[in-house]
Amino acid sequence: MFYWFLKRIVLGPVLRLIFRPYVIGAENVPAEGGAIFASNHLSFSDSIFLPLVVERRITFLAKADYFTGVGFKGWLTAKFFRGVGQLPVDRSGGSASEAALRTGLRILRRGECLGIYPEGTRSPDGRLYRGKTGVARMALEAEVPVLPVAMIDTEKIQPPGRKRPTLGIRVGIKIGTPLDFSRYEGMEGDRFVLRSITDEIMYELMQLSGQEYVDVYAASMKERLAAAKRGRTVSLPGDPEDEGEGPGAEPETVAGVDLSELEDPAADIGPAQASDDPEPPARAAG
Repeated sequence: MFYWFLKRIVLGPVLRLIFRPYVIGAENVPAEGGAIFASNHLSFSDSIFLPLVVERRITFLAKADYFTGVGFKGWLTAKFFRGVGQLPVDRSGGSASEAALRTGLRILRRGECLGIYPEGTRSPDGRLYRGKTGVARMALEAEVPVLPVAMIDTEKIQPPGRKRPTLGIRVGIKIGTPLDFSRYEGMEGDRFVLRSITDEIMYELMQLSGQEYVDVYAASMKERLAAAKRGRTVSLPGDPEDEGEGPGAEPETVAGVDLSELEDPAADIGPAQASDDPEPPARAAG
């Protein structure tokens, strides 16, 4: 109830008036049944504008810290995040990560919509980064379509380091044709299939958004940028300097939900796997 109150009476009208969001591809949203909205991630506001323009309710998974604050501010923060359709998840890894995955699957199996950012964290420079395979695993296990979503210009509202938002920036949301991966039914345990599906999703996001694609994880790039500020160098998996080092340069994580990088709502779920291929993501075969 509070979700719809915020969307239609409190936040929705104000945001529509100030930012005049436009949507392309709204007809691609299924009228019923579970679906995953897989979006690029440019700003904290992505989790607000996407639900604003979609008639159906979209639930995101957010780090539990947003729901455990103390005092009136903590209560208000938790109330807001629940109100905009987000559920708390433990990001400590291991069994907690698997529990987060199961939470997402429950939402999908109830015939509801789930929002995911396959990059796992916000882009540090506006480019599109390598996707994590959790989105593929969830799509196969829940047997639901994936809708690629491109957020346009949301990063201009409040760039990093800016304390106040810039008003009047018009943002856009492009929703692509639903992707059906039923041909891979029963193969959710095959990491090569999961990577192929994820790369197809990222390819569609690249096409929708027009972003330059970078075949490394956004969190790794953030680590490199932070190290550069300290005068250090960090080698990224898939970079030219990694060639010839052999397999295993980046160990696999435990299959399931990887929320260790969840600095804002709805980071993607899934293991990070290394790659030496710098090419843009390709469509899945078959």
